[in-house]
Amino acid sequence: MSGKAWGGVFDQPTDARVEKFTESISFDHRLAAVDIRGSQAHARMLSSVGLISAEECSQIVETLEKIGAEIERGQMEWTTELEDIHMHIESSLIARIGDVGRKLHTARSRNDQVATDLKLYLRDAIKVLDGLLHELQKAFVDRCRTDADVVLPGFTHLQRAQPVMAGHYWLAYCEKFQRDRERLADCLKRVNILPLGAAALAGTSLRIDRWESARLLGFDDVAANSLDVSSDRDFLAEAIFCMSLIAVHLSGWAEEWILWCTTEFGFLKLPDTYTTGSSIMPQKRNPDVLELIRGKSARVIGDVQQILVLLKGLPLAYNRDLQEDKLAFFDAFDTVRACLEIAPGIASRAMLQVETINARLEEGFLDATTLMEYLINKGVPMRTAHEVVGKLVRSCESKKCRLVDLPLPELQQACNQIQADVSEFLGVENVVCRLSSFGCGGRLAVAERVTVWRERLSL
Repeated sequence: MSGKAWGGVFDQPTDARVEKFTESISFDHRLAAVDIRGSQAHARMLSSVGLISAEECSQIVETLEKIGAEIERGQMEWTTELEDIHMHIESSLIARIGDVGRKLHTARSRNDQVATDLKLYLRDAIKVLDGLLHELQKAFVDRCRTDADVVLPGFTHLQRAQPVMAGHYWLAYCEKFQRDRERLADCLKRVNILPLGAAALAGTSLRIDRWESARLLGFDDVAANSLDVSSDRDFLAEAIFCMSLIAVHLSGWAEEWILWCTTEFGFLKLPDTYTTGSSIMPQKRNPDVLELIRGKSARVIGDVQQILVLLKGLPLAYNRDLQEDKLAFFDAFDTVRACLEIAPGIASRAMLQVETINARLEEGFLDATTLMEYLINKGVPMRTAHEVVGKLVRSCESKKCRLVDLPLPELQQACNQIQADVSEFLGVENVVCRLSSFGCGGRLAVAERVTVWRERLSL
Protein backbone atom coordinates (compact mmCIF):
# COMPACT_ATOMS: atom_id res chain seq x y z
CA MET A 1 0.00 0.00 0.00
CA SER A 2 2.99 2.31 -0.11
CA GLY A 3 1.68 3.80 -3.39
CA LYS A 4 -1.27 5.32 -1.55
CA ALA A 5 -0.84 8.56 0.35
CA TRP A 6 -3.26 7.21 2.93
CA GLY A 7 -2.10 3.57 2.85
CA GLY A 8 -0.13 3.27 6.08
CA VAL A 9 -2.95 1.78 8.14
CA PHE A 10 -4.05 -0.72 5.49
CA ASP A 11 -2.63 -4.20 5.02
CA GLN A 12 -4.60 -5.17 1.89
CA PRO A 13 -4.55 -3.55 -1.54
CA THR A 14 -7.54 -1.66 -2.91
CA ASP A 15 -9.83 -3.67 -5.16
CA ALA A 16 -9.32 -2.58 -8.77
CA ARG A 17 -13.06 -2.03 -9.12
CA VAL A 18 -13.00 0.29 -6.12
CA GLU A 19 -10.12 2.26 -7.64
CA LYS A 20 -12.12 2.66 -10.85
CA PHE A 21 -15.29 3.57 -8.95
CA THR A 22 -13.68 6.15 -6.67
CA GLU A 23 -11.29 7.88 -9.10
CA SER A 24 -11.87 11.48 -10.10
CA ILE A 25 -8.77 12.04 -12.24
CA SER A 26 -10.88 11.52 -15.36
CA PHE A 27 -12.53 14.89 -14.72
CA ASP A 28 -10.55 16.77 -12.07
CA HIS A 29 -7.30 16.76 -14.09
CA ARG A 30 -8.43 20.14 -15.40
CA LEU A 31 -7.66 21.56 -11.94
CA ALA A 32 -3.95 20.89 -12.47
CA ALA A 33 -2.88 24.50 -13.03
CA VAL A 34 -4.73 25.85 -9.99
CA ASP A 35 -3.61 22.92 -7.85
CA ILE A 36 0.00 23.76 -8.64
CA ARG A 37 -0.61 27.45 -8.01
CA GLY A 38 -2.16 26.65 -4.62
CA SER A 39 0.63 24.22 -3.73
CA GLN A 40 3.33 26.73 -4.58
CA ALA A 41 1.68 29.31 -2.34
CA HIS A 42 1.36 26.73 0.42
CA ALA A 43 5.05 25.90 0.17
CA ARG A 44 5.99 29.58 0.38
CA MET A 45 3.78 29.95 3.44
CA LEU A 46 5.40 26.90 5.09
CA SER A 47 8.78 28.44 4.42
CA SER A 48 7.75 31.82 5.83
CA VAL A 49 6.84 30.22 9.19
CA GLY A 50 9.88 27.92 9.29
CA LEU A 51 8.16 24.58 8.71
CA ILE A 52 10.36 24.05 5.63
CA SER A 53 13.58 25.80 4.66
CA ALA A 54 13.89 28.43 1.97
CA GLU A 55 15.95 25.99 -0.09
CA GLU A 56 13.30 23.28 0.23
CA CYS A 57 10.63 25.79 -0.75
CA SER A 58 12.53 26.76 -3.89
CA GLN A 59 13.00 23.13 -4.80
CA ILE A 60 9.30 22.40 -4.39
CA VAL A 61 8.15 25.50 -6.27
CA GLU A 62 10.52 24.97 -9.18
CA THR A 63 9.70 21.28 -9.50
CA LEU A 64 5.97 22.01 -9.41
CA GLU A 65 6.52 24.50 -12.22
CA LYS A 66 8.14 21.78 -14.34
CA ILE A 67 5.35 19.32 -13.54
CA GLY A 68 2.77 21.91 -14.56
CA ALA A 69 4.52 22.49 -17.87
CA GLU A 70 4.58 18.74 -18.55
CA ILE A 71 0.87 18.44 -17.79
CA GLU A 72 0.13 21.34 -20.13
CA ARG A 73 2.05 19.54 -22.87
CA GLY A 74 0.04 16.37 -22.24
CA GLN A 75 3.00 14.42 -20.85
CA MET A 76 1.40 13.32 -17.58
CA GLU A 77 -0.13 9.83 -17.60
CA TRP A 78 -3.36 9.64 -15.60
CA THR A 79 -3.93 6.48 -13.54
CA THR A 80 -6.87 5.46 -11.37
CA GLU A 81 -4.46 4.17 -8.71
CA LEU A 82 -3.54 7.77 -7.85
CA GLU A 83 -7.23 8.73 -7.68
CA ASP A 84 -7.15 12.47 -8.36
CA ILE A 85 -5.13 15.37 -9.68
CA HIS A 86 -3.77 16.22 -6.23
CA MET A 87 -2.16 12.82 -5.75
CA HIS A 88 -0.83 12.76 -9.31
CA ILE A 89 1.00 16.03 -8.76
CA GLU A 90 2.22 15.16 -5.28
CA SER A 91 3.40 11.70 -6.36
CA SER A 92 5.27 13.20 -9.29
CA LEU A 93 6.86 15.74 -6.95
CA ILE A 94 7.98 13.06 -4.48
CA ALA A 95 9.35 10.90 -7.29
CA ARG A 96 11.60 13.78 -8.32
CA ILE A 97 12.76 15.31 -5.04
CA GLY A 98 12.05 12.61 -2.46
CA ASP A 99 11.52 13.60 1.18
CA VAL A 100 11.44 17.30 0.36
CA GLY A 101 8.37 16.61 -1.75
CA ARG A 102 6.79 14.72 1.13
CA LYS A 103 6.87 17.90 3.20
CA LEU A 104 4.52 19.81 0.89
CA HIS A 105 1.34 18.40 2.40
CA THR A 106 2.28 19.63 5.88
CA ALA A 107 -0.68 21.37 7.58
CA ARG A 108 -2.92 20.61 4.63
CA SER A 109 -5.60 18.04 3.79
CA ARG A 110 -7.07 17.20 0.44
CA ASN A 111 -10.29 18.57 1.94
CA ASP A 112 -9.09 22.17 2.17
CA GLN A 113 -6.83 21.68 -0.84
CA VAL A 114 -9.66 20.78 -3.22
CA ALA A 115 -11.87 23.56 -1.86
CA THR A 116 -9.04 26.01 -2.57
CA ASP A 117 -8.54 24.58 -6.06
CA LEU A 118 -12.22 24.92 -6.82
CA LYS A 119 -12.28 28.53 -5.67
CA LEU A 120 -9.20 29.39 -7.71
CA TYR A 121 -10.69 27.75 -10.79
CA LEU A 122 -14.09 29.34 -10.22
CA ARG A 123 -12.51 32.74 -9.75
CA ASP A 124 -10.94 32.41 -13.20
CA ALA A 125 -14.21 31.04 -14.65
CA ILE A 126 -16.17 34.05 -13.39
CA LYS A 127 -13.69 36.36 -15.10
CA VAL A 128 -14.14 34.44 -18.36
CA LEU A 129 -17.94 34.54 -18.18
CA ASP A 130 -17.96 38.22 -17.31
CA GLY A 131 -15.80 39.00 -20.33
CA LEU A 132 -18.07 36.98 -22.63
CA LEU A 133 -21.19 38.67 -21.28
CA HIS A 134 -19.52 42.02 -21.90
CA GLU A 135 -18.90 41.06 -25.53
CA LEU A 136 -22.51 40.00 -25.97
CA GLN A 137 -23.72 43.30 -24.50
CA LYS A 138 -21.50 45.15 -26.97
CA ALA A 139 -23.04 43.21 -29.85
CA PHE A 140 -26.55 44.25 -28.81
CA VAL A 141 -25.59 47.88 -28.20
CA ASP A 142 -23.92 48.05 -31.61
CA ARG A 143 -27.19 46.83 -33.14
CA CYS A 144 -28.93 49.87 -31.67
CA ARG A 145 -27.06 52.10 -34.09
CA THR A 146 -27.81 49.85 -37.09
CA ASP A 147 -31.49 49.60 -36.19
CA ALA A 148 -31.86 53.14 -34.80
CA ASP A 149 -34.99 53.99 -36.81
CA VAL A 150 -36.69 50.60 -36.71
CA VAL A 151 -39.92 50.27 -34.74
CA LEU A 152 -41.04 46.84 -33.56
CA PRO A 153 -44.27 45.60 -32.03
CA GLY A 154 -43.86 44.76 -28.38
CA PHE A 155 -45.68 41.66 -27.18
CA THR A 156 -47.39 40.38 -24.09
CA HIS A 157 -48.82 36.86 -24.13
CA LEU A 158 -47.29 36.71 -27.65
CA GLN A 159 -50.02 39.16 -28.70
CA ARG A 160 -49.19 42.56 -30.19
CA ALA A 161 -49.32 45.16 -27.43
CA GLN A 162 -47.47 48.47 -27.93
CA PRO A 163 -44.77 49.66 -30.31
CA VAL A 164 -41.20 50.19 -29.14
CA MET A 165 -37.95 51.13 -30.83
CA ALA A 166 -35.88 48.11 -31.88
CA GLY A 167 -33.10 49.37 -29.63
CA HIS A 168 -35.42 48.92 -26.67
CA TYR A 169 -35.43 45.19 -27.36
CA TRP A 170 -31.66 45.05 -27.66
CA LEU A 171 -31.11 47.04 -24.46
CA ALA A 172 -33.56 44.80 -22.60
CA TYR A 173 -31.09 41.96 -23.12
CA CYS A 174 -28.23 44.19 -22.06
CA GLU A 175 -30.06 44.76 -18.78
CA LYS A 176 -30.52 41.03 -18.24
CA PHE A 177 -26.88 40.30 -18.96
CA GLN A 178 -25.82 43.17 -16.71
CA ARG A 179 -27.70 41.57 -13.83
CA ASP A 180 -25.93 38.32 -14.68
CA ARG A 181 -22.58 40.10 -14.45
CA GLU A 182 -23.54 41.71 -11.15
CA ARG A 183 -24.63 38.35 -9.73
CA LEU A 184 -21.29 36.83 -10.71
CA ALA A 185 -19.45 39.76 -9.11
CA ASP A 186 -21.43 39.32 -5.91
CA CYS A 187 -20.81 35.57 -5.95
CA LEU A 188 -17.10 36.31 -6.26
CA LYS A 189 -17.16 37.94 -2.80
CA ARG A 190 -17.92 34.54 -1.24
CA VAL A 191 -15.65 32.66 -3.61
CA ASN A 192 -12.71 34.82 -2.62
CA ILE A 193 -12.50 33.53 0.98
CA LEU A 194 -9.52 31.20 1.49
CA PRO A 195 -10.22 27.63 2.71
CA LEU A 196 -6.55 26.57 2.82
CA GLY A 197 -5.24 25.91 6.31
CA ALA A 198 -8.47 24.42 7.63
CA ALA A 199 -6.84 21.01 7.06
CA ALA A 200 -9.18 18.01 7.30
CA LEU A 201 -11.82 19.61 9.55
CA ALA A 202 -10.24 20.85 12.80
CA GLY A 203 -7.35 23.02 11.66
CA THR A 204 -3.82 22.18 12.77
CA SER A 205 -1.53 22.40 15.79
CA LEU A 206 1.31 23.46 13.50
CA ARG A 207 2.25 27.12 13.36
CA ILE A 208 0.93 28.37 10.02
CA ASP A 209 0.00 31.75 8.59
CA ARG A 210 -3.26 31.49 6.69
CA TRP A 211 -3.29 35.22 5.95
CA GLU A 212 0.02 34.86 4.17
CA SER A 213 -1.49 32.10 2.02
CA ALA A 214 -4.45 34.37 1.29
CA ARG A 215 -2.11 37.19 0.29
CA LEU A 216 -0.09 34.95 -1.99
CA LEU A 217 -3.20 33.62 -3.75
CA GLY A 218 -5.07 36.91 -3.90
CA PHE A 219 -7.91 36.01 -1.55
CA ASP A 220 -9.72 38.79 0.30
CA ASP A 221 -10.12 36.96 3.59
CA VAL A 222 -9.68 33.64 5.39
CA ALA A 223 -12.50 31.20 6.21
CA ALA A 224 -13.17 31.40 9.95
CA ASN A 225 -14.48 27.89 10.72
CA SER A 226 -12.45 24.84 9.73
CA LEU A 227 -15.42 22.51 10.16
CA ASP A 228 -17.48 24.58 7.76
CA VAL A 229 -14.66 24.72 5.20
CA SER A 230 -14.60 20.95 4.76
CA SER A 231 -18.28 20.75 3.89
CA ASP A 232 -18.92 24.12 2.25
CA ARG A 233 -19.95 24.14 -1.39
CA ASP A 234 -22.35 27.05 -1.08
CA PHE A 235 -20.06 29.08 -3.32
CA LEU A 236 -20.27 26.43 -6.02
CA ALA A 237 -24.05 26.09 -5.81
CA GLU A 238 -24.40 29.85 -6.01
CA ALA A 239 -22.09 30.09 -9.00
CA ILE A 240 -23.92 27.31 -10.86
CA PHE A 241 -27.22 29.07 -10.17
CA CYS A 242 -25.75 32.28 -11.63
CA MET A 243 -24.74 30.29 -14.70
CA SER A 244 -28.20 28.75 -14.95
CA LEU A 245 -29.82 32.19 -15.02
CA ILE A 246 -27.41 33.23 -17.79
CA ALA A 247 -28.54 30.12 -19.65
CA VAL A 248 -32.20 31.00 -19.07
CA HIS A 249 -31.64 34.51 -20.44
CA LEU A 250 -29.87 33.10 -23.49
CA SER A 251 -32.66 30.59 -23.97
CA GLY A 252 -35.35 33.28 -23.87
CA TRP A 253 -33.45 35.32 -26.45
CA ALA A 254 -32.99 32.23 -28.63
CA GLU A 255 -36.68 31.39 -28.41
CA GLU A 256 -37.70 34.90 -29.45
CA TRP A 257 -35.39 34.94 -32.44
CA ILE A 258 -36.43 31.44 -33.47
CA LEU A 259 -40.00 32.74 -33.65
CA TRP A 260 -38.95 35.92 -35.40
CA CYS A 261 -37.18 34.11 -38.23
CA THR A 262 -40.22 31.98 -39.08
CA THR A 263 -42.24 32.76 -42.19
CA GLU A 264 -45.19 33.50 -39.92
CA PHE A 265 -43.31 36.34 -38.19
CA GLY A 266 -40.82 37.26 -40.90
CA PHE A 267 -39.04 39.73 -38.61
CA LEU A 268 -35.51 38.36 -38.84
CA LYS A 269 -33.08 36.65 -41.16
CA LEU A 270 -30.22 34.69 -39.63
CA PRO A 271 -26.85 34.56 -41.39
CA ASP A 272 -26.13 31.34 -43.26
CA THR A 273 -23.02 30.81 -41.12
CA TYR A 274 -25.24 30.32 -38.06
CA THR A 275 -27.91 28.11 -39.62
CA THR A 276 -28.03 24.59 -41.00
CA GLY A 277 -30.03 22.85 -43.73
CA SER A 278 -32.28 19.87 -44.04
CA SER A 279 -31.17 16.49 -45.33
CA ILE A 280 -34.38 16.16 -47.34
CA MET A 281 -35.90 19.65 -47.77
CA PRO A 282 -33.57 21.75 -49.93
CA GLN A 283 -35.20 25.11 -49.13
CA LYS A 284 -34.66 24.98 -45.38
CA ARG A 285 -32.51 27.31 -43.28
CA ASN A 286 -32.92 25.99 -39.77
CA PRO A 287 -32.06 28.02 -36.64
CA ASP A 288 -30.27 25.02 -35.14
CA VAL A 289 -27.67 27.06 -33.27
CA LEU A 290 -30.35 29.04 -31.45
CA GLU A 291 -32.29 25.85 -30.80
CA LEU A 292 -29.21 24.28 -29.23
CA ILE A 293 -28.63 27.36 -27.07
CA ARG A 294 -32.22 26.97 -25.92
CA GLY A 295 -31.78 23.23 -25.43
CA LYS A 296 -28.47 23.41 -23.60
CA SER A 297 -30.05 25.65 -20.95
CA ALA A 298 -31.82 22.53 -19.68
CA ARG A 299 -28.47 20.95 -18.84
CA VAL A 300 -27.35 23.95 -16.82
CA ILE A 301 -30.65 24.09 -14.93
CA GLY A 302 -30.15 20.39 -14.23
CA ASP A 303 -26.68 21.11 -12.86
CA VAL A 304 -28.21 23.40 -10.22
CA GLN A 305 -30.49 20.62 -9.08
CA GLN A 306 -27.61 18.14 -9.08
CA ILE A 307 -25.45 20.23 -6.75
CA LEU A 308 -28.35 21.06 -4.41
CA VAL A 309 -29.47 17.44 -4.12
CA LEU A 310 -25.84 16.43 -3.59
CA LEU A 311 -25.54 18.82 -0.64
CA LYS A 312 -28.94 18.52 0.97
CA GLY A 313 -28.28 15.55 3.26
CA LEU A 314 -24.59 15.78 4.12
CA PRO A 315 -23.50 15.90 7.77
CA LEU A 316 -20.44 17.87 8.81
CA ALA A 317 -17.70 17.75 7.78
CA TYR A 318 -16.23 16.28 4.57
CA ASN A 319 -17.97 13.40 2.79
CA ARG A 320 -16.81 11.72 -0.39
CA ASP A 321 -20.12 12.70 -2.04
CA LEU A 322 -18.47 16.08 -2.61
CA GLN A 323 -16.22 14.54 -5.22
CA GLU A 324 -19.25 14.68 -7.52
CA ASP A 325 -19.56 18.48 -7.22
CA LYS A 326 -17.07 19.09 -10.02
CA LEU A 327 -19.17 17.31 -12.64
CA ALA A 328 -22.05 19.75 -12.23
CA PHE A 329 -19.72 22.75 -12.06
CA PHE A 330 -17.63 21.86 -15.08
CA ASP A 331 -20.69 21.01 -17.16
CA ALA A 332 -22.44 24.28 -16.28
CA PHE A 333 -19.35 26.37 -16.98
CA ASP A 334 -18.46 24.62 -20.23
CA THR A 335 -22.03 24.82 -21.53
CA VAL A 336 -22.61 28.48 -20.68
CA ARG A 337 -19.19 29.46 -21.99
CA ALA A 338 -19.85 27.68 -25.31
CA CYS A 339 -23.20 29.45 -25.69
CA LEU A 340 -21.72 32.84 -24.85
CA GLU A 341 -18.85 32.36 -27.28
CA ILE A 342 -21.22 31.84 -30.20
CA ALA A 343 -24.01 34.28 -29.25
CA PRO A 344 -22.34 37.62 -30.17
CA GLY A 345 -21.86 36.54 -33.78
CA ILE A 346 -25.56 35.76 -34.12
CA ALA A 347 -26.64 38.90 -32.28
CA SER A 348 -24.52 41.18 -34.44
CA ARG A 349 -25.06 39.60 -37.87
CA ALA A 350 -28.78 38.74 -37.94
CA MET A 351 -30.78 41.17 -40.08
CA LEU A 352 -34.17 42.66 -39.26
CA GLN A 353 -36.57 42.34 -42.22
CA VAL A 354 -37.64 45.98 -42.04
CA GLU A 355 -39.97 45.94 -45.06
CA THR A 356 -41.86 42.95 -43.71
CA ILE A 357 -42.05 44.47 -40.24
CA ASN A 358 -43.27 47.84 -41.54
CA ALA A 359 -45.87 46.25 -43.79
CA ARG A 360 -47.76 44.96 -40.74
CA LEU A 361 -46.64 47.44 -38.10
CA GLU A 362 -49.99 49.21 -37.86
CA GLU A 363 -51.83 45.94 -37.24
CA GLY A 364 -52.91 44.94 -33.77
CA PHE A 365 -54.02 48.37 -32.47
CA LEU A 366 -50.61 49.20 -31.03
CA ASP A 367 -51.80 52.76 -30.43
CA ALA A 368 -54.79 51.79 -28.25
CA THR A 369 -53.00 52.35 -24.96
CA THR A 370 -51.73 55.77 -26.04
CA LEU A 371 -55.29 56.73 -27.07
CA MET A 372 -56.44 55.73 -23.59
CA GLU A 373 -53.69 57.87 -22.06
CA TYR A 374 -54.78 60.76 -24.31
CA LEU A 375 -58.25 60.53 -22.72
CA ILE A 376 -56.74 60.37 -19.23
CA ASN A 377 -54.89 63.61 -19.96
CA LYS A 378 -58.27 65.11 -20.94
CA GLY A 379 -59.62 64.27 -17.48
CA VAL A 380 -61.36 60.99 -18.26
CA PRO A 381 -61.00 58.40 -15.44
CA MET A 382 -58.64 55.60 -16.40
CA ARG A 383 -61.22 52.80 -16.27
CA THR A 384 -63.68 54.84 -18.29
CA ALA A 385 -61.00 55.64 -20.86
CA HIS A 386 -60.09 51.96 -21.02
CA GLU A 387 -63.71 51.03 -21.75
CA VAL A 388 -64.11 53.74 -24.38
CA VAL A 389 -61.02 52.62 -26.31
CA GLY A 390 -62.01 48.98 -25.99
CA LYS A 391 -65.35 49.75 -27.67
CA LEU A 392 -63.59 51.72 -30.40
CA VAL A 393 -61.27 48.75 -31.05
CA ARG A 394 -64.29 46.47 -31.30
CA SER A 395 -65.83 48.87 -33.81
CA CYS A 396 -62.61 48.85 -35.86
CA GLU A 397 -62.53 45.07 -35.84
CA SER A 398 -66.03 44.91 -37.25
CA LYS A 399 -65.13 47.46 -39.95
CA LYS A 400 -61.70 45.93 -40.57
CA CYS A 401 -59.96 49.25 -40.10
CA ARG A 402 -57.49 50.93 -37.74
CA LEU A 403 -58.12 53.46 -34.99
CA VAL A 404 -56.45 56.15 -37.07
CA ASP A 405 -58.98 55.44 -39.86
CA LEU A 406 -62.01 56.32 -37.70
CA PRO A 407 -63.43 59.75 -38.53
CA LEU A 408 -63.32 62.38 -35.79
CA PRO A 409 -67.13 62.53 -35.34
CA GLU A 410 -67.23 58.80 -34.61
CA LEU A 411 -64.42 59.16 -32.07
CA GLN A 412 -66.23 62.08 -30.45
CA GLN A 413 -69.45 60.09 -30.34
CA ALA A 414 -67.58 57.54 -28.22
CA CYS A 415 -66.19 60.28 -25.92
CA ASN A 416 -66.89 64.00 -26.20
CA GLN A 417 -63.48 64.89 -24.71
CA ILE A 418 -61.78 63.78 -27.92
CA GLN A 419 -60.59 66.72 -29.98
CA ALA A 420 -58.89 67.16 -33.36
CA ASP A 421 -55.49 66.86 -31.73
CA VAL A 422 -56.17 63.14 -31.25
CA SER A 423 -54.52 62.58 -34.62
CA GLU A 424 -51.18 63.38 -32.98
CA PHE A 425 -51.59 60.34 -30.73
CA LEU A 426 -52.69 57.71 -33.24
CA GLY A 427 -50.43 55.57 -35.39
CA VAL A 428 -47.22 53.79 -34.44
CA GLU A 429 -44.85 56.64 -35.17
CA ASN A 430 -46.85 59.04 -33.01
CA VAL A 431 -46.85 56.52 -30.20
CA VAL A 432 -43.06 56.02 -30.09
CA CYS A 433 -42.62 59.79 -30.16
CA ARG A 434 -45.09 60.23 -27.29
CA LEU A 435 -43.61 57.61 -24.96
CA SER A 436 -41.48 59.61 -22.54
CA SER A 437 -41.22 57.98 -19.10
CA PHE A 438 -37.78 56.93 -17.88
CA GLY A 439 -36.96 53.45 -19.17
CA CYS A 440 -39.67 53.48 -21.83
CA GLY A 441 -39.42 52.28 -25.42
CA GLY A 442 -39.95 55.69 -27.00
CA ARG A 443 -37.68 57.22 -29.62
CA LEU A 444 -35.90 59.83 -27.48
CA ALA A 445 -35.75 57.72 -24.33
CA VAL A 446 -34.13 54.81 -26.16
CA ALA A 447 -31.59 57.07 -27.85
CA GLU A 448 -30.59 58.40 -24.43
CA ARG A 449 -30.20 54.90 -23.02
CA VAL A 450 -28.09 53.83 -25.99
CA THR A 451 -25.70 56.66 -25.16
CA VAL A 452 -25.56 55.52 -21.52
CA TRP A 453 -24.82 51.95 -22.56
CA ARG A 454 -22.15 52.96 -25.04
CA GLU A 455 -20.38 54.88 -22.28
CA ARG A 456 -20.81 52.02 -19.83
CA LEU A 457 -19.29 49.51 -22.23
CA SER A 458 -16.61 51.97 -23.47
CA LEU A 459 -17.84 51.80 -27.06
